[in-house]
Parts: sequence; structure tokens; C-alpha cells
Amino acid sequence: MTATDLTLLDAVDLLRLMVRKEISCAEVMEAVLARVDAVNPAINAIVSMPDRDTLMAAAKAADNTPRTGPLRGLPFVVKDLVEVKGLRSTHGSPIFADHVPAQDDLLAERLRAAGAIFIGKTNTPEFGMGSQSYNPVHGVTRNPYDITKTAGGSSGGAAAALAARLVPLADGSDMMGSLRNPAAFCNVYGFRPTFGLVPGDPRKESFFNQLATDGPMARSVEDLAFLMDVIAGPDPRLPHSHAEVPKFTGLLDGDVKGLKIGWIGDWNGHYAMEAGVLDQCEGAFAAFADLGVEVEPFVPSFAPEKIWNSWLTLRSFAIAGGLKALYDKPSTRAKLKPEAIWEIECGLALSSMEVFEASTVRSSWYRQLARAFERFDVLALPSAQVFPFDADTHWPSEIAGRPMATYHQWMEVVIPASLVGVPALNVPVGFTASGLPMGLQLIGPKGADLKLLRLGHAYHQATNWVENVPWV
Repeated sequence: MTATDLTLLDAVDLLRLMVRKEISCAEVMEAVLARVDAVNPAINAIVSMPDRDTLMAAAKAADNTPRTGPLRGLPFVVKDLVEVKGLRSTHGSPIFADHVPAQDDLLAERLRAAGAIFIGKTNTPEFGMGSQSYNPVHGVTRNPYDITKTAGGSSGGAAAALAARLVPLADGSDMMGSLRNPAAFCNVYGFRPTFGLVPGDPRKESFFNQLATDGPMARSVEDLAFLMDVIAGPDPRLPHSHAEVPKFTGLLDGDVKGLKIGWIGDWNGHYAMEAGVLDQCEGAFAAFADLGVEVEPFVPSFAPEKIWNSWLTLRSFAIAGGLKALYDKPSTRAKLKPEAIWEIECGLALSSMEVFEASTVRSSWYRQLARAFERFDVLALPSAQVFPFDADTHWPSEIAGRPMATYHQWMEVVIPASLVGVPALNVPVGFTASGLPMGLQLIGPKGADLKLLRLGHAYHQATNWVENVPWV
């Protein structure tokens, strides 16, 4: 098996060969590093890599010790918003350009305990703000399908690394749509789990902020499930951590016939959409029909602008709380990007009643969703409102002639799931005539993670868009 063959394998298949000792950890590391050397300079997906000798030594050590942990010896890149002990972790900010943590965040701790070998970080926008992965420390991450285009964000480095076959698995995080938008832009899978299923780091505020979650990214739903079994699980230090967490590996096969999807589309014209996005997503409906899954148009009886306004308030409230110390200090405020300063100042200007009212709207939307899920098993929306845009553009200022009021309104379509913490899966839906990818969000009720992954797995087997890798 050639080095290229190894980098094309999904994680589960690669690990199976490693367990049977048909290939060694060192051979896998050699193949991955060769691929990174050849491809990463053009897309800038992986940053802050240790030196080659250190990584090869770690792989050889994994070969020479008893096998423990499901990820034993697998090269892994961690999103640059996650603190990794001994590995430069910048958060995409010049404030932390030389920051090397002395302690792992919980996610990195779980990956390390599972045996992953950290070969670097994946690039992200500053503090994860915006769905375009650029920052003054590492530069911009480019889309493997067209390096003049963005890979999305904030998990853009992870999505691009997967699409370019640099690594077989990656983690991402999703406060707004950072597991779904870049996955759609890069023709891979990104899964936002039910809030609390994958716990955040316990050193951070853990009661108020229920918007952001970590989750898996991969080139197959089977690999998503495999990584979920590593990173999900309770933590007694976190109030919203789930006491009981389902297993996912080996449980994806099952009949999805009879499931019903409610297609929200552009929410009766509320969401501005670039021409072709809706058509591309609707093209996936034939594959669902072949699986015996019914897709029916559906417009929720809830004002989408209320969802957006609630989101703006709660997001700014959370960001201001997290970054206020950097804002208060003139030397670090000067290094914050304008969008970060805007978020913080919006958050600081809020009254307690404005935050309460925003959460009241969130509660109302959750109740409305519960009623919708009595009628439908899954709801569906596009994963993005535009196709991958120019990598030198910070964010789209308009869509189809409609101006965007904020730096992130162009991805408003991801908010219905993010606001209330329900699971959402991006599945690829093919390409434009010029070869640019797009994706579809499949959204389920709280706790329906396994059902959602089963549907995604059946769809993946029927379509397998991720096999389109014209650059290999």
C-alpha cells in the first residue's frame, strides 16, 4: 500500500489496519507528513507543527508499546481554539502568538488519553469569530477545491485538512455554525451534537453560555461516530454535561425508511441565498427518496428575525464575558480585530433584562421546535447561504443584492439549531458547475444524535460525495 493510499483511507479503516499490524504507526506518520509537506503550503490548514523528528519518535514509540486507546498512534490535528499542553495554541490572536499551554483543555486531554499523536493545530479565525479562517498570526486557510476560495470557519483549517487528505479525523467547535459551514464549503461532514453531550472545558464559565459545543469532523459518518465515542461523555465538574451518553460506533446501520424531513429552505424568503444554493440542496432529495425518506416543504410558524435578535444578544453577552479582560487592557485591546471589539462592546451595553428577554425568545423557539418534531423526524436547511467566496474577502457584505448588517449575518441560516443546542449534521450535496461544494443541514430534536447520524450514514452510503478528490 502506497503512502497516497494510506492518506485516502478513512480513520476507522486506517486504525483497523494499525490494530492488525498490517501497517505501522511510523508508516502512517511518514505518509501523513509527506502529504502535509506536499499540500499544506498551498492551503494553510495545519499550523504550529512540532518538528518531524519529534513526531516520528512519537509514532515509533506507539509501535513499541502495548496498544491502548482507540486512537493509538493516529496523527491528529486539534483546532487552534483548544489549549494543548506543550503545543503552541494561538486562538488565532496576536495576543497569544507565542502561547504554549502548560495544561490540556478537556477535549485535548480526552484525545491524548485515547492515544492520538498531535501533529499540529488547525487554523481558525481570531477567537473563532466569523466563518472565514484568517488571522494575523497564521494567515488565511484556502479551500482545497479552489485555493482562491475560503474554506469557511471557524473550523476552516479542520475542514480543509480533511478535504485535502492531510488527516483522516479532526475536531471542530460550533458556536454559530463552525462545524457545518466549513464542512459544507469543503465537501466533508461536520456534526454539532446535542449541547452537553461533548462537554466544554470546566475551567471556563459553564452555566450561562449554552451556545458553543465541540464536535467531530470527518470524511464519513462512521468516522464521526467513532470520534464521538472518544470525545463525548460526562464530566462531574460541568452542570450541563450529560450523565448518560449513548455509544455510536457500530450502531449506524439501520432502516431509515419512513423518516420524514421538513425542508425549511430559505424560510419563505427570510434568508438571502446566492443563486443555486437552494437548487443544490434540493438535488439531494432524490437520494433521500431512494432511501424511503420523505421530504416535505415546511415553514415554521415563528418569526425568524426574533431568532436572529435573540442570537445577537446572547452571543455578544457570552463573548463580552469571555474577552472583557483583554478589552479592558489597552495593550491587548489594540490587538483585537474590529469584529471582536464590536461583539464585546455590544455585550457590555446590554442590560440584564435584555439578556433575559433574549433567552425567553430562545425558550419560545425551543417549544416551537418541539412541536415541529412531533410532525417531522428531521428538519433541513442549507448549511450556508453562499458558495465558497474569495479567500481575500473577510466576509460577504451582501447576498443576492441584500446587504448584510453584521460580519456574520451571511450565515444566519445556521442559527435555528445553534440557539437552542439541538444536534445538526452537515452532509455534502455535490458541486456547482465550477466545482465548488455545498452542504445541507440535517437538524434533529435534543438527544436524537444517533438517529441523525444513522440517517447521515445511509445518505453517505447512497451518495459518497466525499470521494470526489480531483487533486489526488
